[in-house]
Amino acid sequence: MTAPPPGRTSFWSLQLPALLAELRSTDKGLTADEAGRRLKEVGGNTLGRAKRSDALSLFLAQFKSPITLILLLAAMLSIFLRDAADALIILAIVFVSGLLGFWQERGAANAVGKLLEIVQVKVTVMRDGVEAEIPLEAVVPGDVVTLSAGSIIPADGVILESNSLFVDEATLTGETFPMEKMSVVLPVETPLAKRTNMLWMGTHVVSGSARAVIAATGQQTEFGQISRRLSVLPSETEFEHGVRRFGYLLMEVTLTLVIIIFFVNVLLARPVLDSFLFSLALAVGLTPQLLPAIISVNLAHGARRMAEDKVIVKRLASIENFGSMNVLCCDKTGTLTAGSVRLHSALIVDGAEDNDVLFHAWLNAHFETGFANPIDEAIRGQKQFDASGWTKLDEEPYDFVRKRLSVLVAKDGGHLIITKGALLNVLAVCTSIRRNGKDEPLDVAKERIQKEFEEFSAQGYRVLGVASRTTGESLIVKSHESGMSFLGFLLLFDPLKPGIEATVRELKEQGISLKIITGDNRHIAASLAKQVGLSESKVLTGAELRDTGSAALIAQVQQTDVFAEVEPNQKERIILALRQAGNVTGYMGDGINDATAIHAADVGISVDSAVDVAKEAADIVLLEQDLAVLVRGVAEGRRTFANTLKYVFMATSANFGNMFSMAGASLFLPFLPLLPKQILLMNVLTDFPEMTIATDAVDPEMTAQPRRWDIRFIRSFMIVFGLVSSIFDYLTFGALMFLLHATPGQFRTGWFLESVTSAALIVLVVRTRRPFFQSKPGRPLLLATLLTVIATVILPFTPLAGPLGFEPLPLAFLLLLAGIVVLYILTAEVAKKFFYSRIKS
Repeated sequence: MTAPPPGRTSFWSLQLPALLAELRSTDKGLTADEAGRRLKEVGGNTLGRAKRSDALSLFLAQFKSPITLILLLAAMLSIFLRDAADALIILAIVFVSGLLGFWQERGAANAVGKLLEIVQVKVTVMRDGVEAEIPLEAVVPGDVVTLSAGSIIPADGVILESNSLFVDEATLTGETFPMEKMSVVLPVETPLAKRTNMLWMGTHVVSGSARAVIAATGQQTEFGQISRRLSVLPSETEFEHGVRRFGYLLMEVTLTLVIIIFFVNVLLARPVLDSFLFSLALAVGLTPQLLPAIISVNLAHGARRMAEDKVIVKRLASIENFGSMNVLCCDKTGTLTAGSVRLHSALIVDGAEDNDVLFHAWLNAHFETGFANPIDEAIRGQKQFDASGWTKLDEEPYDFVRKRLSVLVAKDGGHLIITKGALLNVLAVCTSIRRNGKDEPLDVAKERIQKEFEEFSAQGYRVLGVASRTTGESLIVKSHESGMSFLGFLLLFDPLKPGIEATVRELKEQGISLKIITGDNRHIAASLAKQVGLSESKVLTGAELRDTGSAALIAQVQQTDVFAEVEPNQKERIILALRQAGNVTGYMGDGINDATAIHAADVGISVDSAVDVAKEAADIVLLEQDLAVLVRGVAEGRRTFANTLKYVFMATSANFGNMFSMAGASLFLPFLPLLPKQILLMNVLTDFPEMTIATDAVDPEMTAQPRRWDIRFIRSFMIVFGLVSSIFDYLTFGALMFLLHATPGQFRTGWFLESVTSAALIVLVVRTRRPFFQSKPGRPLLLATLLTVIATVILPFTPLAGPLGFEPLPLAFLLLLAGIVVLYILTAEVAKKFFYSRIKS
């Protein structure tokens, strides 16, 4: 049996036998062998083409930079025109540089791939007649999948059977409210938004359950067709935006410098090809060409360390956003509280405990079959009840609009609807209240009910309502929830997590404002906020949010710590307002109604036990639903960001200074100050210590507060430290030319030694804001720096010196150069102290 041919078959219009025949499947699904054949035939269930990650592709990607490509072409051209030996040396150096980048990125990609396997989204399918969990990417046409509340729709499919199934299709149809789905046969001409028997990739189940047969996967789905036409790219993170702006800054400086130097050298009647190669080598030298590899390694290294703290990173760039985050929004259940809901009591309106209220709530929880939730588990834990003699006839599952759950049960020929849910939503369908076995009009007790509700909520209890009525129906729909009799209250509580107050205090010390977004009423939310240390918190309710304009909300969210009685669609609005107010905002959630807010946040955070749709939307997944885990992750994110910025500071300050000096020297010297191959070798050697930056230690003050990309700050740093570097470069020029009367070969050798050793040692200065002797570097960085200095000093005395254009230097030259380097390091320390005292970042 082969996979059904891809096409635009009208699956929604086929009867079940014809549908299964078309898909070459059965209502029991596929065999494992057949599924494996189809997966090879149609490919993985992904929207994009599989990204090539083989070693050759990754290696070739190291040379995709336009400047590097031009340099390679120019070097090959020079092989045919004149100096083949020099050109081959240039090609060898570029090759080694690319090899280093490949080695770094290859290791990073492998490490990240292993981490992502930990939080892979799974789908329940029928294989060989039994249910099995498989990765979402392994779903194939003909698979029969089982879905429940919170499930992601893995691909386009047709419903075989369903129970009160509601699906959120906003991502595809734009429809705000969930669409009810069922197994029916529709006319061929039915438009997509009206195909109530079809399920679409990219949507998710809000409530109910279903079995469906997959009709199309990957690019053949409706979502796949749209994404292919629009070539939709993921939104740019704050960090990626910063990298792009930094790239523009370097491009402007590089192009200006290269064009000027090239034309000046041509005007000075120097060979055009030499001038061209020299200018290109300058461009390569000024550009921190290992930045992509360094970023990848830093992020992968950070991801590995975060995984040790039970934080799994799905999107690497989000690590930097994690470190920059200054606002964290979260629900209370399972995050601030233990997540183990406990039943405190069942009360009638007058406040007395009542076994009849508890029994009706227990029957409702006992017979409900919707998605698992801790409230029903807590109620079912009351072991003193027995359901013997009671039979379930039907159920109207919970959804986030009604906020109620009803079951229809029967005993001794009588039928009874029992409803429980949010108190106000239950009262909305009641017309009477049960007292002493008799029904009285609800109006006489409404004020009393409201008062007791507020008192219980202020004490931190979650209050549910329970209601019932007899009926002659054998099936129920939502409209049957009417004319009910209010029985009483259920008081539930969720104890605070141990140590949560200290964790919230630690977040505040790290510069992160915690904001609680919950569907619970304002009294519970305010009580909880006070318990966790957010005393005197301003509370904004969902009703008030509806009456608040967008501009006013941007101002209000800054001053508000607690958002209560919030509807699912309002969570996203709060997150967007916080971002528009200039915050880097994180949102932590695990439920169906959290998915849009997770997606809207700068950093979407979920937990491994979350529903599929929340976990899929998240950038970061916690293996434990614990804010303490998140706090450790934030510290690691900031450490990663700090190390990335260190590379930028090292590369731009040293490179800018050296290249500016070289450009200036080329204007007044009768020869090129360095040959192109020497410039490229210098770039490789100075990059060697910087490749270990991911393992470097980070000073505590660098991770104490959120930090962001600041191009103005980087530009200032580059100018100040670049100029300090240039001053000592020109001092070296003067010493070599006028004190030591160096030949061109000695000049190039001397300046090469001074440039590489100073650029290597300056790493130890610019990596910290402290005096360099008060901040201990990581052992790999220190070792790499010392090895670079030693290799550079002995290079002119090796057989490689001749081909590279170097000459052995007299001892006097070496001592003078050593003195200049020491003076440079001390001056850079003074400049650093002055710089950080004047410029804040």
